[in-house]
Amino acid sequence: MNVLLVGSGGREHALAWRLAQSPTLDTLYATPGNPGIAQHATCVALDATDHGHVIAFVRDHAIGLVIIGPEAPLVDGLGDSLRAAGIAVFGPNKAAAQLEGSKGFTKDLCRRADIPTAGYVRVGNRAEAEAALATTFGYPVVIKADGLAAGKGVVIATSEAEATAAFDAMFAAGDAPVVIEEFLTGEEASLFVLTDGTTLMPFGSAQDHKRVGEGDTGPNTGGMGAYSPAPVLSPALERRAIDEIVAPTVRTMAADGMPFSGVLYAGLMLTPTGPKLIEYNARFGDPECQVLMLRFRGDLVALLLAVAEGRLDTAAPAAFTDDVAMTVVLATRGYPGTPAAGGTVAGIDAAEETGATVFQAGTRQDGDRLVAAGGRVLAVTAAGPDIRAARDAAYRGIDAIRFPDGFCRRDIGWRELAR
Repeated sequence: MNVLLVGSGGREHALAWRLAQSPTLDTLYATPGNPGIAQHATCVALDATDHGHVIAFVRDHAIGLVIIGPEAPLVDGLGDSLRAAGIAVFGPNKAAAQLEGSKGFTKDLCRRADIPTAGYVRVGNRAEAEAALATTFGYPVVIKADGLAAGKGVVIATSEAEATAAFDAMFAAGDAPVVIEEFLTGEEASLFVLTDGTTLMPFGSAQDHKRVGEGDTGPNTGGMGAYSPAPVLSPALERRAIDEIVAPTVRTMAADGMPFSGVLYAGLMLTPTGPKLIEYNARFGDPECQVLMLRFRGDLVALLLAVAEGRLDTAAPAAFTDDVAMTVVLATRGYPGTPAAGGTVAGIDAAEETGATVFQAGTRQDGDRLVAAGGRVLAVTAAGPDIRAARDAAYRGIDAIRFPDGFCRRDIGWRELAR
């Protein structure tokens, strides 16, 4: 089978790396791809917002499955257009992708379906936001931009000054939907579940590190590192999260006429009273996908096709190694603000000689040089029999990279290491 992978980040490089090992695969195409993805796929220049262009390419190249990696094409409805053309797609339609595209949509669904989540209010302008803050919540409080924000649209305000600064940023261009939530205490974990709209299949757990600074300090980023599995999400807690959060979501979406097909990434807070939903993503996480793909064993093309064709109930459960996998993100100086660009990246081969696998995220080829082209540049990923071994292997890989403009957190996995 020929497959088209849509996307250009570290998540898509990890998917391409694992898809290329599938016995079901004939030719893998990727759009737009990146220099790392090009090691596994034929990269083509398609405009993912031009659905007709994508459909024509798929038909011309006898592609049997399209895998949509990032959230923006899902929210834009690329899945709808492909399905209307009779093409198998891994990833939800536009209506179902609202689970990620609108925080307010998801919170309202949780209320209707009695899904455990933080208390919240939805507001549409600054006056409403300030009134809600004054009358509903104390500090700390969570303030979220309603729409897509590349993992950076969440502020945990511990004071009026911090809340005011968040409102300044979110309402800078005028009225905009915002969700204000109560602050939950506990530890965060990520749960991944494949679904074709009816059947559910657990697909691993992870813990990521959103804050830019060590000790989980500083602003939120798209993710500075992750490890899998997440021992804090015990089998019993995972079962509760599926039964109380994910399964009711899938049932409600189907009953509302917008069945979800793809991967549901549930960001959970493990509170003293049980898991609560923080938010959903409608695609694999980045950098969580990197550690999941390193541990996954099986034919990924065949499994994702079973999801796309609505026959997940015929597939064997997803299999993973018992190893722990860790990924450490190497980002460009200035991230998550205004990152520097154009710095030379070298030493990937040397890093992989240490046993690490290096996934490229924000890179481009400049003649014979590989250079930084984004905030998060590389995800250096390694596995071991326990988290300490995985950590040591990942940082051996990091230390082999030569990227003077880059930085990373040196404490990925610190909570689990402390335990």
